[in-house]
Amino acid sequence: MGEEKENAQERVVDISLKDLSKKLEEFARVRDWEKYHSPRNLLLAMVGEVGELSEIFQWRGEVDKGLPNWEESEKEHLGEELSDVLLYLIRLSDICGIDLGDAASRKLVKNAIKYPPPPPKVL
Repeated sequence: MGEEKENAQERVVDISLKDLSKKLEEFARVRDWEKYHSPRNLLLAMVGEVGELSEIFQWRGEVDKGLPNWEESEKEHLGEELSDVLLYLIRLSDICGIDLGDAASRKLVKNAIKYPPPPPKVL
């Protein structure tokens, strides 16, 4: 049973952007929400979610990587807000006809060219 649960968790972690996109499309379709999913509406919804994400960090100052001093409930809330932003971003890219995975991969290549690593230090 433990191995089965672990494998199920791995599958969730390894979900692709395309899989999420299909799930979001189906979610909107069965609720007849497609008529509301214009680029503008999705962008504004995503900005609202970014605001909610920002509130989690507001007044905390700098936080350590990995959030070691946070309660599990705080981390769970953070995960939910990060997910909201991601899901709206994926839906927005789909509605705009942008393959987000491909666009992100191309952007990484451009950034690697624009910001090359420093030369090795000579001793």
